Amino acid sequence: MNDLVLDVRNLQVKFNAPEEKLAQRLAKKLRQTLDQKLAPKLAVDDISFQLQRGQTLGIVGESGSGKSVTSLALMGLVPHPGKIIGGEIWFTPTNSHNSGQNSGDSHQSIASGDSKNKSNGTAVNLLQLDPETRRSYRGGRMAMIFQEPMSSLNPVFTCGFQLTEAIQLHQQVSLPQARRLAIASLQEVKLLPKDEQLRQEYLQQWQQENPQRPPTEAPTDMEVEQQINLRKQAMLDRYPHQLSGGQLQRMMIAMAISCNPDLLIADEPTTALDVTVQATILDLLRELRDSRQMSLIFITHDLGIIAEIADTVAVMYQGRIVETGTAMQIFREPQHPYTKGLLSCRPRLLETRQYLPTVSDFMEVVTTDRGVELREKSVDENVVMKSIGVNHPLENQVIGSDPLLVVENLRVGFPVGGKLRGQQRMFWAVDDVSFQVFPGETLGLVGESGCGKSTLARTILRLVKPTAGKIFFEGANILPWEGDRLRQLRRQMQIIFQNPYSSLDPRQKVGAAIMEPLVIHKVGQKASQRERAVYLLEKVGLDGTALDRYPHQFSGGQRQRICIARALALNPQFIICDESVSALDVSVQAQVLNLLKALQQEFNLTYIFISHDLSVVKFMSNRIMVMNRGSIEEIDTAENIYRHPTSDYTRQLIAAIPQPALLN
Repeated sequence: MNDLVLDVRNLQVKFNAPEEKLAQRLAKKLRQTLDQKLAPKLAVDDISFQLQRGQTLGIVGESGSGKSVTSLALMGLVPHPGKIIGGEIWFTPTNSHNSGQNSGDSHQSIASGDSKNKSNGTAVNLLQLDPETRRSYRGGRMAMIFQEPMSSLNPVFTCGFQLTEAIQLHQQVSLPQARRLAIASLQEVKLLPKDEQLRQEYLQQWQQENPQRPPTEAPTDMEVEQQINLRKQAMLDRYPHQLSGGQLQRMMIAMAISCNPDLLIADEPTTALDVTVQATILDLLRELRDSRQMSLIFITHDLGIIAEIADTVAVMYQGRIVETGTAMQIFREPQHPYTKGLLSCRPRLLETRQYLPTVSDFMEVVTTDRGVELREKSVDENVVMKSIGVNHPLENQVIGSDPLLVVENLRVGFPVGGKLRGQQRMFWAVDDVSFQVFPGETLGLVGESGCGKSTLARTILRLVKPTAGKIFFEGANILPWEGDRLRQLRRQMQIIFQNPYSSLDPRQKVGAAIMEPLVIHKVGQKASQRERAVYLLEKVGLDGTALDRYPHQFSGGQRQRICIARALALNPQFIICDESVSALDVSVQAQVLNLLKALQQEFNLTYIFISHDLSVVKFMSNRIMVMNRGSIEEIDTAENIYRHPTSDYTRQLIAAIPQPALLN
C-alpha cells in the first residue's frame, strides 16, 4: 500500500505586480530592459516536499517566506493576482472515505464527478482538475484551519448553521443527519462533552437544586435526553462572538474534520492564543491525527511548537525551502544559517540572557550578478554564546532604592446586568492589586487573556478610571490629577500597544505620527521636532527617509519600531509594553526585544512588560508578577518564578510552554 498522501513537485506561485502591467504597455524598446529590472519575484519558488499518511510536516519561516501561499496553493485558494505558474501537486486519497467516525453514514464518492481524472486510492495531480472537481476535494478530502478563526466564520450566522452547511456541501445527507454529524464533531474536539458526561452533569445539577426530593422523583430517561439535546442545541445556536478564542479555534477544527479529510492544513492555528489554550489545541490536533490516521501540515514561525508536533520539518525563506529533514535532524544538526538563526533567536526558559541572537548574526543577504545569495557569516562574527550566563543586573539592587511607581489596593470594576439585593453587580477586572516598580527595572506582567493585565496597564496610565485604591508616581498620588497636571504626567508615562498597525493612523505619515506628541505638548519648533523624529528613527534602527512614508509601507517589525520611537518622543521615564511583540515573528521579536533592552540602558527607562509568553517575559524582566482573574498570584525575581514557583497557576503556565528536549 502506498502511504504517500501528498507529493509536491517544483511548485511555483507568482503575484503579478502593478509595475509588470505598466511594463507591458510601454514601447518595445523599453520593454526588454524593464523586464530585466522588474522581473517578478516568486512568492513560492520551485519547492518540493512529500507527506506520509498519519504524519505531520511542519513548515516554519518568517512572515513573507511563502508558508501561507504554499498552503493556499495546495487548497486551490491562491488569491488574485496570484497564479500557480508551474509544478505538480499529487494527492492520494484513501480507498474508503467515511463521513465521520461517529456516524454510520457513508460518504458519497467524490470521484463520481470525474472518473477520467481520478479514482479513490489513486494519486491525482490537483492542478490538472477542473474547478468543480477541485472544489469537491477542498473541504471533503483536504481541509484547512486558518490563523484567525473570527475572520473565518460569518458573524451573522450561528456556528451550527455554518458547520452543518459545510457537511451538507460535501456529503449527501439530510439536515437532521448533518446536525448529528456536527454534534459528533463538536464532541470530538471537546467543545461539547460526550453524551454520558452531559447526562451526569445534568443529574448532578438536578440533585443540587432539589436536595430534599427523593430519588423516585428523579428525571426520567426521556427527560434527561431532552435536556441533553437542549444543551447540544444551545451550542449549535451560538454565534461566533459568543465563543472565546480557544473555543472558536475548536469550532474551526470541528468544521475541518467534519468530512473526515485525509489531509488537514493548520496555518498558524495557535499564534493568537494564550500558552495554556495553545497547549490544549496542540494536544487536540495530535489526538485527532493519531485517531484518524490523518496527515497534518502545521505552519508556524514558532520552532518550539514545531519541535513538539512535527515528524518532518521544512524551513522556508523568501519563497524557497532552504532545509528539510526530520525534526531531530533540523533541531540537533541544522545546516543552513537561516535555520541556525531561527533556532537561536527564540528565548529559552533554561537560559539567562542579556541579548538574543538574530538571523543577521548567522547570515547575510548579498546581491551578485547571479542574483540574491545567502552567505553564512564566519564563526568569529557569531554572537550566540556571548549572551548566555549573564544575570539581570538589577535583581539584587532595585529593592534598595525608592520606587518610581507604587500601586496600593487597586480595584477596577465594570457593571454587569442585574442587581443583587439592591446593589449593582460588578465584574472585578482588577481586584485589590498592590505592587511597586523601581527605577531602571523591568517588571514582567504575565497571565492569560482576561486576567486583567491590559486593564491594569490602562488604569496606571489614567486611561481607565479605578473603582478604589491609590497610584503613586514619584511619590505623588496621581489619581486625583486632572487637566494640565494630568497632561504633564503623560510626558513621563507612555505605552506601546500590541498591534502597531492599529496604533498608527494609516492616513498620517510616519514623521507626523512621531512628532504628534511634541506638537500636542508644544515642545520645540517644527524644525527641531523634525530633527527629533529623525534622531528617534535612527535610534530604533530606521533612517530619516521613513518620515515621509505611510505605515502600510513598512513591515510589522518596522511599524513596531516606529511606535517605540513615538513613545520616546517626550523622553519619558516609564513605559508600559502591552503585548508589544506578541504578533511578531520570532526573529523580528528578537530584534525588538534587543532594541527595548538597549534603549532602556541608554535612556534609563523603567518598563512594565506585559505578555502571556513567560519565556519572553523572563528574558526581559528583573522581576515577574503573575496575574490570574484580576488578582496577583505571586511576585518574585524572574529566575525564582521559573525555578521555584509558589502558585499552582504559575506552574500551569510554565508547564504549558513548549519546552521539547530537541530545543534544550
